[in-house]
Amino acid sequence: MKGIMIQGTSSDSGKSYVTTAICRVLSNRGLKPAPFKSQNMSNNSYAAEDGQEISRAQGVQAEAARAKASVYMNPILLKPTRDTQSEVVLFGKVFNAYSGFDYRKDFALKHGVEAIKTSIDKLSEDYGCLVIEGAGSPAEVNLNDREIVNMRVADIADVGVILVTDIDRGGSFASVVGTLELLKEHRHRFKGVIFNKFRGDIKLLEDGLDWLEEEYGIKVVGVLPYLTDLYIETEDAQSKHLLFQYDVANPIDIAVVHLERVSNNTDVEAFIHENDVSVRIVKDPKEFGNPHAVIIPGTKSTSDDLQSLVESGMYEKLKEYNERGGVIAGICGGYQIMGRKLKDPDNVDSIQYEEMDGLDMLPVETVFIGEKQVRQTKGRIDNIFSDQEIDGYEIHLGRTEFLEDCDYFALLEDGTKDGCIYDGGRVFGTYLHNVFHNDVLRNDWLNMIRKKYSMELRDVVDTDKIKEESYEKLAAYAEEHLDIDYIMKIINREV
Repeated sequence: MKGIMIQGTSSDSGKSYVTTAICRVLSNRGLKPAPFKSQNMSNNSYAAEDGQEISRAQGVQAEAARAKASVYMNPILLKPTRDTQSEVVLFGKVFNAYSGFDYRKDFALKHGVEAIKTSIDKLSEDYGCLVIEGAGSPAEVNLNDREIVNMRVADIADVGVILVTDIDRGGSFASVVGTLELLKEHRHRFKGVIFNKFRGDIKLLEDGLDWLEEEYGIKVVGVLPYLTDLYIETEDAQSKHLLFQYDVANPIDIAVVHLERVSNNTDVEAFIHENDVSVRIVKDPKEFGNPHAVIIPGTKSTSDDLQSLVESGMYEKLKEYNERGGVIAGICGGYQIMGRKLKDPDNVDSIQYEEMDGLDMLPVETVFIGEKQVRQTKGRIDNIFSDQEIDGYEIHLGRTEFLEDCDYFALLEDGTKDGCIYDGGRVFGTYLHNVFHNDVLRNDWLNMIRKKYSMELRDVVDTDKIKEESYEKLAAYAEEHLDIDYIMKIINREV
């Protein structure tokens, strides 16, 4: 199958952005591309249409490629449960949990390689070419005998590789040269280099680019500028997009509670486009202040993160805020934390806690069960907020039941009731990830806050339009700053 692979000299070099850009460029040219990343480590996941779980990054890349997201685009998803162990999701289903050592010893070269081959074969049936993303750096010599995400994937797919380096962090020439030197046996795979996140006068860089091409015989495919005017969803909690700060020009102060095991952090990113909203991550009670609203996000381990809130003092701070009449929303694990009780008799969510007291903000309790709910879904809101259809996706363990009468948040398309809404919408919880990406609902919620604090009401912001414009703008940057004709030669195996 035709294709190209994007690797990086380090984590956060810009592989995902470049992969996304090339997906949209190729789609615009009618080439029917499919994104692919054999293994992704992230708690920020995405429910494909068939109800299977993949990394959100590949879901976003599928959108850019105008393709339907599939487990074959990300057959292996590693969801960290603690520093040394991850849950392995294989083809969208939980397979097992491994330490890093055991994963490489027992899984990678057996199940992992087979999954890669199966996925590439499946994608070749429906798509014209692959745009493959690597992970971290391919030059981790201590791991390369069992890696299944960089050069081994390039060999299996038989594709050329472009190396992306982050020039903004410094040392990019050394990173490129070091990578090439450490991977001499794979030198034939490397077809080009992209310098990413460049700021300044390109003339000051040209001598270095010429030296690299002459000394190492590798083409500089382009220099991408440092991009700040795009909305492309982020992959993980370390993303710079989530380093929000309060801005006096954006007076609505939304505090997102820091959870050590946060999942699906993109749930709050839609607020970036609300010009009167500031979002900040709050970890310490001393930082809490007096926000206009609080969001408790999802988590990979509800019980462990609830205990962390107790130990940090955030538990009592949140209870005090609720008693003062604060506006609070909880998503997935955050919704579970807002209930009265968490019960885990079979230690499904945590090996330490069989029963815990929640924040008692909603009259519900959650019992953890072994089977994970993963699905895209639609629903209707017909009670507190304006009558509207919404969509989102569920990825959670646990069944949550009402303990007394309470308005449900949404009626889902299969007839089930999701979430709980209390005190006229001041407090609500839902299992639906992406809930705030529903533009009308987000505007209703913000206008409730604006009204509460005598601020000017605002109209709906169309984030779908902004996102689509960002894909096109990213593709335009790639067309302008990268040698797309040369990239096409790599894809067609002409170089």
